[in-house]
Amino acid sequence: MAGHTEAALSQNPLRWKALIGLALVQFIVFLDATNVNVALPSIQRDLDLSQSQLTWVVNAYLIAAGGLLLLGGRLGDLFGRRRVFVAGAALLAVSSLTAALSTSSAMLITSRFAQGVGEALAAPAALSMVALLFADEGERTKALGIWGGLAGLGAASGVLLSGVLTDLASWHWIFYIGVPPCVISLVMTLKLVPESKETSGGRPSWLSGVLLTGGMIAVVHGLLSGIAHPWSGFKVLGPLVGGVLALAVFALLQLRSATPLIPLQFFTSRTRLTGYAGQAFMAVSTSAMFFLVVLFMQQTAHYSPLKSGLAWLPYTVLFIPGLVLSTKLMSVAGSRVLLSVGLLVIGVGIFLFSLLGSDGDFLTGLLPGMGLAAFGSGLAAPALQLSALDGVSPENAGLGSGVLTSLQQLSQSLGLSVIITIGLSHARSLAGSGTAAAKAAEEGRSLSFVIAGAVLVVGAVICYVITNHTIKPAAEAEGGATVPSAA
Repeated sequence: MAGHTEAALSQNPLRWKALIGLALVQFIVFLDATNVNVALPSIQRDLDLSQSQLTWVVNAYLIAAGGLLLLGGRLGDLFGRRRVFVAGAALLAVSSLTAALSTSSAMLITSRFAQGVGEALAAPAALSMVALLFADEGERTKALGIWGGLAGLGAASGVLLSGVLTDLASWHWIFYIGVPPCVISLVMTLKLVPESKETSGGRPSWLSGVLLTGGMIAVVHGLLSGIAHPWSGFKVLGPLVGGVLALAVFALLQLRSATPLIPLQFFTSRTRLTGYAGQAFMAVSTSAMFFLVVLFMQQTAHYSPLKSGLAWLPYTVLFIPGLVLSTKLMSVAGSRVLLSVGLLVIGVGIFLFSLLGSDGDFLTGLLPGMGLAAFGSGLAAPALQLSALDGVSPENAGLGSGVLTSLQQLSQSLGLSVIITIGLSHARSLAGSGTAAAKAAEEGRSLSFVIAGAVLVVGAVICYVITNHTIKPAAEAEGGATVPSAA
C-alpha cells in the first residue's frame, strides 16, 4: 500500500502545481520567523511589554517549532503526510489571525507558540511530500532549489514587509498577511496531492516531544536571563540546569526507545550530516545577523519602520542570483563545494557588519555585508537541502525533513540567545568600567557580529571536511531523464 501511494506521488502529472501549493506554507513559515523583527518596537509600545516579554514574541515561535518538528515529522509518516500538513496549515492560519487580533502579551505569545506548533506539523510533512513527488534527482534538484529559494525569500520578505506594513498600517497586519496563503495552500494540497504514509512504524513518543520542547524553553530562558542577572545566580542556573536535565532525559529515551523520534542509524550518512551541520551553522549566525542589523537600523541609524523594512530589499534581490547560480553549477561543482563556499561568503558578509560604526551609512556600511550574506545564502540553500535529504527512504521522508527544519529553528533560537547575550554582556561590562554607553553598545554589537561570522567560517570548513560524497545531478538528456553522479 505504501509503495503504491509513493509511486502515485512520484508519477503525479500535477506535481509542479502541487509544489507551488506546498511551498506557499514554506514561504509563510520563514516569513513568520522574521516578520516580527522590525515591528518589535511598535509591538512593545502598543502592548506595553517588558524586555523579557518582547524576547518571547520571537522565541515562543522558534522553540515551539524546533522542539516539536521531529514529532510532527513522525506523525506525518505514521498518520498521513497530507492529513498532518492540512492540520498544520489550518493551525497556522488560525494562530496568525489570533496573533493579528492580539490585545495583550499573553494572547500574542500564545498565538506565536501556536504558530510554531502549526509549523512543526506542516513543514516536515510538506518537505517529505516534495521529496516523494520528485523521485528523479534532476527534478528534485530543481524542486528543492525552488523550495530553498522561497524559504530565503520568505525570511528576507518578512523583514521587508514588516517595516512597510508597520509604518503604513500597523503591526497587526504582519500577521494578517499569513492567513490567505495558508488557506490557499491547504486547498491546493487537498486537491493535488494524494495521501501517503508509512504503515509499519510504531507510535511516536509524546513524552520525547515534550522533553525536547520544554528543555529548549528552559535553556533559552536561562541564557536570556544572563543579560540582566549574574550567571552564578539561580535565575540563570536554575532554568539552565533544568533544561539540560530535560534534554539529557530526552537523549536517554531516544537511546532506549524501540520507536525513537531520532533513530541513531539515521545519522550514519555523512552526506546528510553535512546538510544538518550546514543548516545549524547558517541558522545560528543569520538569526543573530537579522536581529542585530534591525536594531542598528532603528536604534543607532534611527530608521523608521518603513525605511528599515525597505532597506532589506537588496537582500531579497541579491539572494536570487546566488540561488540561480547554485542550481546551474550543481551538476559541475557538486553540493560539497557549493555548500561550503556559500557558508564562507555569508560569514565574510557578517564580518563586514562588525565594522559598522555609529555613523555608518547604508551604501558603504550596510549594503556590502547585506549583499554578500544574501548571495551566499542563495548559493548554499539548494546544496544544503539536497545533502540533508540524500538517500532518505520514503518511509523516513517526514523524519528527514523534520530533523532538518528542527535544527534550523532550534539553532536560530540558540544563536539568537547565545550570541546576543555575549554581545550585550560585553557591552554592559564596558559601560560598568566607564566606557560611554553608545561606544559600549557599538563594541558589544561588533563582538556579536564577529562571533556570528566566525561560526560560519568554521562551519564552512567542517562541512567540507566531513563530506565523503558530493551530489552532482547530471544535466537533463533529450528525453528528460537524468543520471545521478557522485564524486
